[in-house]
Amino acid sequence: MLSIERRTAGVAVIVFLALEVLTASSCAPAQPARTAESAAGIRPADNPADMNSIAESYVKLVLAMGNHDKDYVDAYYGPPEWKAEAQSSRRTIPEIRAAAEGLLARLQGIPEPSEELPRLRRRYLIKQLSALSARADMLSGKKLTFDEESRALYDAVAPTNTEEHFREIRDRLAALLPGSGPLGARYEAYRAKFIIPPERLDTVFSAAIEAGRSRTKRHIPLPEGERFRVEKVTGKSWSGYNWYQGGFQSLIQVNTDLPIFIDRAVDLACHEGYPGHHVYNVLLEKNLVRDRHWVEFSVYPLFSPQSLIAEGSANFGIEVAFPGAERVAFERDVLYPIAGIDPARAAAYSEIQKLAEGLSYAGNEAARKYLNGEITASQAADWLEEYGLSSRPRAEQRVRFFDQYRSYVINYNLGKDLVRRWIESQGGTADQPEKRWAAFARLLSSPPLPSDLE
Repeated sequence: MLSIERRTAGVAVIVFLALEVLTASSCAPAQPARTAESAAGIRPADNPADMNSIAESYVKLVLAMGNHDKDYVDAYYGPPEWKAEAQSSRRTIPEIRAAAEGLLARLQGIPEPSEELPRLRRRYLIKQLSALSARADMLSGKKLTFDEESRALYDAVAPTNTEEHFREIRDRLAALLPGSGPLGARYEAYRAKFIIPPERLDTVFSAAIEAGRSRTKRHIPLPEGERFRVEKVTGKSWSGYNWYQGGFQSLIQVNTDLPIFIDRAVDLACHEGYPGHHVYNVLLEKNLVRDRHWVEFSVYPLFSPQSLIAEGSANFGIEVAFPGAERVAFERDVLYPIAGIDPARAAAYSEIQKLAEGLSYAGNEAARKYLNGEITASQAADWLEEYGLSSRPRAEQRVRFFDQYRSYVINYNLGKDLVRRWIESQGGTADQPEKRWAAFARLLSSPPLPSDLE
């Protein structure tokens, strides 16, 4: 899921894209050395029976929580009878929380496995259940600060940045942007030259998706039959969303409420598709659910540590697939001509966007102050205008995103930074692309925790 900064009121209207991305892959590896697990450095291990029992109970608790929180269950492709059971049993929130605490006690009584992947599995279940319990507390009325909430749900706390930090970035942007007057207005006027015409969206996205897919397949084997389709939607609080369907298939929705800028084509194609959410979910299903029968990965609770890994890897995956100058060259030589935008502007626009990315943490500060009750919704929008260079409509939409998803906002920028640091610690620096891809594949094929990345 990619968040955006403006909400358009009204009921969502789904418009099917003429584009159906048929990404059926025929790259099933012929050699054992090329399996996704071996590429990720994973060794097989037996599943303890008690761990499997706990995992099944965990899945059913997540589904039960979905009856009380419409955003909680982001994806489920396990046994349909479990979902039916959760809907019919109608467990109360206190009952769900008590059951989660009981499972946690059972997990604590299981000795830590000696092998890495089963050990990660046990720790993953502990953190996921702890987050479920915390979410139950929140739905029961417990008040947490922004940082307490993010630690409880996502196993991480975002750094605090001062106004001076953002002013320094603004000053550097001001030196690059043409014109005079308020910096926010200058920024919006400059970016207007890089809007993809609506009639060219399909072809631009098609080119970006295919490029992300081909680059990913060179390094990460994907199972036969994996694919996704794309829909245009309106009336959402995000710019893009991957709804994983199971069976190696995804539905990717792109919100067209706002004009879509040329750089968003690569962002959305990689973040939602290759090598982002679609690949992440495909590898979890293939390696953990199907090959190891770890049923806990057949469900994805949105408000959990898994989201920081998912969003962080999806955002960093953009750089993995299109590192440095390669992205600028691809956009200039392929996407700009398709969109009818002057390719000569590509380098300057990329430099400005890279600098403006440093203002992403302004959204965290606005959310922290707003959700802690230190400022009003209007003042949070003011902050985003001042330090995030958002237009007023975009800032107000962003505040509505805070209302719906709260501290989830840290998963995008902090998640990306943590994933980057971890991958670089594995030798996957920008000048070592093969090592970078190998570490990235290992991360997507295993259940690490956000605190493991620090």
